Amino acid sequence: MNMSASLQEQLQNCLLLQRAAYHADPVPTLAQRRQDLLTLQRFIRDHKEALCEAISADYGHRSRHETLLAEIFPAIDGIDQVLKHLKRWMRPQRRAVDLRNFLGASNRVIPQPLGVVGVIVPWNFPVNLSLVPLTFIFAAGNRAMVKMSENSRHLAKLLIERMPAYFPPEKLQFFDESGGVGIEFSKLPFDHLLFTGSGQTGRAVMAAAAQNLCPVTLELGGKAPAVLCADFPLRLAAERIMFVKCLNAGQICTTVDHLWMPADRVEAFVGAAREIVAARYPALSSADYTAIIDERSFDRLLNALDEAQAGGARLIPLLPGPAFERATRKINPHIVLNAPAGSQLAEREIFGPILPIRTYAKLEEVVTAINAGPRPLALYPFSYDKPTVQMLLDRVMSGGVSVNDALFHVGQHDLPFGGVGESGMGHYHGREGFDTFSKLRPVFYQARFSSLKFLMPPYGKFADRVLAFLTR
Repeated sequence: MNMSASLQEQLQNCLLLQRAAYHADPVPTLAQRRQDLLTLQRFIRDHKEALCEAISADYGHRSRHETLLAEIFPAIDGIDQVLKHLKRWMRPQRRAVDLRNFLGASNRVIPQPLGVVGVIVPWNFPVNLSLVPLTFIFAAGNRAMVKMSENSRHLAKLLIERMPAYFPPEKLQFFDESGGVGIEFSKLPFDHLLFTGSGQTGRAVMAAAAQNLCPVTLELGGKAPAVLCADFPLRLAAERIMFVKCLNAGQICTTVDHLWMPADRVEAFVGAAREIVAARYPALSSADYTAIIDERSFDRLLNALDEAQAGGARLIPLLPGPAFERATRKINPHIVLNAPAGSQLAEREIFGPILPIRTYAKLEEVVTAINAGPRPLALYPFSYDKPTVQMLLDRVMSGGVSVNDALFHVGQHDLPFGGVGESGMGHYHGREGFDTFSKLRPVFYQARFSSLKFLMPPYGKFADRVLAFLTR
């Protein structure tokens, strides 16, 4: 049996196992779901340091504090939040009844598990983007198969080896990307499929899922802009924007891709950014500064800088010392001024520690420019003027928004997270996460006596009078 056939069989057998378990116990109780969530939380706590070390090994170097802040804490804390609300989320909802036609009847919407959910996880926040979705998948009473990234080999090994001590394979199973797994995985007839990654791969995943009419939630990316308005304090903006841009070396789908600001504030912003970044990371070798995930991504970012410079852009490294270190795959955070139109930095999602600055004279220019491209996953307006902020919210559509900061709308447990247009579809986090992985099942309960009895054939004068009244 060749590798492909063996892989297909392994995936299909797991799906069959989980689906049989679902049919045997289709609606887990509140107690069962709470136990699953507490077990998942216990796994994270038991393996906190091992998870940090595995991710760092996959990156070459990943700041331990960044992993704790952006992955371990949100996963643990998120489970606590879900446990607080789960009983209420599971409760059937009363819905109104048309008493003229259905006197005595009642309506309910009952959240029930979908069955088996597939999750395809990217490499950039692999604990957060696997275990946080699992929180909502388990809260909704489902089972899950999770496919990790080819760039998360150390982490995948840890999860594959140690998770079975916490969950049986009929409840949860992890898979490594050993070549071709993602393609076969997305072809499986799941009851729902969650994919986080690039738009290009998202299209392929959606096309494969469509063959099974499998519903998908796609969390993609795009060129998320920050818009610095004239009234906002420049130093504060630099502190917040550069924190987010340097976090995980910019390898975040919801980071600030580029910054719009008035031309007369650019040099002051650059000066502030240099001071701030150098104070946070004294050298490129700082343990607090994360490496680029692999050689291909490293070269792509350097090529993008070279291309921009060749086209007349001004490159401004923010740390003293070299512009990059190939041995450690670290790139000095850069601000780029005058990146040429059509360049990679102007057209593609950057996904690295490079911040192009674009200038404007009127905000209308910003609105027009953003709306001319694909809808971004996030928008970051910086202004204390409420009408200005509202204008940007009204006229520029994006997946989510942080006002006067960046990224942190994603960290709000009660806000849904998701894209729009080319930045994705569907939501999870908060109540929306529970609903995404549930079938919100409408149920009509007829009364003992139905008034519709008088509106059944053969129709006569009484039916004429009733229908004339109902349609008057």
